[in-house]
Amino acid sequence: MSEQEETPGNSNRLRKELPEELPEAPPEEAETTASEPGLTGRQRLVKGLWPPRATRAQLIVAVLLFGLGFGLAVQVASNSDSDSALRGARQEDLVRILDELGDRTQRLQDEKQGLENQRDELENSSDQAEEARKQTVEKERQLGILAGTVAAQGPGITMTIDDTKGAVEADMLLDAIQELRAAGAEAIQVNGVRVVANTFLSDSGKSVSVDGNKITAPFRFKVIGNPQDLEPALNIPGGVVQTLEKEQATVTVERSDKIVVDALRAAKRPDYARSSPR
Repeated sequence: MSEQEETPGNSNRLRKELPEELPEAPPEEAETTASEPGLTGRQRLVKGLWPPRATRAQLIVAVLLFGLGFGLAVQVASNSDSDSALRGARQEDLVRILDELGDRTQRLQDEKQGLENQRDELENSSDQAEEARKQTVEKERQLGILAGTVAAQGPGITMTIDDTKGAVEADMLLDAIQELRAAGAEAIQVNGVRVVANTFLSDSGKSVSVDGNKITAPFRFKVIGNPQDLEPALNIPGGVVQTLEKEQATVTVERSDKIVVDALRAAKRPDYARSSPR
């Protein structure tokens, strides 16, 4: 038998002679055991728990919980002190405290009422300012119609004067304008020229000049006003229509629910007149 061959008996003897392998201890226990031999299990447990190893998140949570608890304790103590102070106060002190509370409540109510009054005044002043603005705009529009600076429309009449012989003169047209104004005409336009308060007419050869603008027949009047007042005023005996017909002119008057006077005059600044505070 060669030396390399092993018998069963020899194998058993070799396993008995070899020492049994010890189980590997955890690194931490090994280090602890090696560094501090002789510690009991309880001592090793206490050694592992102290000093504590807390994370940053745990520290933040702990601080927040401590602050919350401290605040609640202070609040409870404050309420307890107030309740204790009121329970221990005399009747005169309690009456005085109630009076002070009543006075403070009344002052707050007065301040509230004052603020509400200020709000109402501001709203009313705002409404008044808006109404004043509307009235100003309306007055400006009305003055613009009278001054001829804005266009106007409304019921009225259209009067056309045909003068084939050239017998109609400026004074006849001026009489017609004056008669229309007396009958309540609010806006007048003659052949594209707006008639205003200071309008003047003059003869210019075979034509008529209105504020320096030459116009020729047929003369067409566009007048805004009450048609029931304007037309009879022109047809009264000895009035405008009869006077023109004597000069062999033809006069036609037509009523209308809508007359448009769109000839405008440029606003002129007065040379001497100025606004007065009274």
